[in-house]
Amino acid sequence: MNGKTLTKADIVDYIYEKTERNRAEVKVLVDHLLELMKQSIKRDNSLLVSGFGKFESYDKKARKGRNPQTNASIMLPPRKVVVFRLSRKFRAELNPDEVL
Repeated sequence: MNGKTLTKADIVDYIYEKTERNRAEVKVLVDHLLELMKQSIKRDNSLLVSGFGKFESYDKKARKGRNPQTNASIMLPPRKVVVFRLSRKFRAELNPDEVL
């Protein structure tokens, strides 16, 4: 993608060009796939895509923070965050000279 961020529209366009389906059908399929991924992470706290990586959500506790404009101390509320970990296979593709 030459340094450009890949968007959902780019994914739809790519699949549209590679298949016989019309753009509206592809958009619906991509939306369904993303919804399935979100529901899996919400329900199971993780989503494994073999050969690609694993998305995991976890709870962050409340913590002290700082307002950078006023330098005032604030308490940040607890929240959920999602992290992504590359699969070994994909990591090896990205870093062919790295020894695992």
